[in-house]
Amino acid sequence: MSQLDLAAAASTTPRYMSFVETGRAQASRDMVLRLAVALDVPLRDRNGLLVAAGFAPIYPQHDLDHPEIERVMAALDRVLDRHAPYPAVVMDRSWDVVRLNTGAARLFAGLCAPEPVPDPANVLRLMLEPGPVRAAVENWDEVAPALLERARREAVGGVMDLTTAELVQRLRTGDDAAVYAAAPRSIAPLIPIIDVQFSYGDSTLRWFSVISTIGTPVDVTAQELRIESFFPSDDDTAARWDRITTVPA
Repeated sequence: MSQLDLAAAASTTPRYMSFVETGRAQASRDMVLRLAVALDVPLRDRNGLLVAAGFAPIYPQHDLDHPEIERVMAALDRVLDRHAPYPAVVMDRSWDVVRLNTGAARLFAGLCAPEPVPDPANVLRLMLEPGPVRAAVENWDEVAPALLERARREAVGGVMDLTTAELVQRLRTGDDAAVYAAAPRSIAPLIPIIDVQFSYGDSTLRWFSVISTIGTPVDVTAQELRIESFFPSDDDTAARWDRITTVPA
């Protein structure tokens, strides 16, 4: 944004914006927040801006089991339950799974077998680092670069948390750097999504996912949560999954 555009978005003048930028004026708490809103700064970083300007942070950050965030988690749990038997998970900003439904538990358990599912299960690590889940992805060369691009795109405010940023950097410079740098090679122009093709027992399951976030968060934790809901990419996967989930785990 130009200084003029930012001034207009923050309901101030370019002259005052120049004074703030050069240190000739000290922004008030209200102005810091107006600038943060104009720049679409995430709540976590708005707190950081306030502290840097000499003010106390105003956006709370609660643990998932805190009563203040109980309504949010109850709503997410209902979404997960209603999506079963198809898999769905709730992830935090680091891609750690903090909630999952019965369908996701069934899928992850089958992919990781005979080993247990890691706790916490980090979706990026499971999909991109060597292990049973990555080995089960039949179209990994297509999925891997798209997933790294998604990690950048879905980062809150466009900035990855430190843990995820370090993982992405390590992957981009490691043995599979050429794969991560490549554009997916086998996508026809009319295909709108890249599905993930898992080898699961004697079947191939093809899934695509939809990402959901909290609409009006005023809590740091709530803003950083997202639901990933998986849907069958074809009728064969839907039928196979229905048969799989009718058998006791």
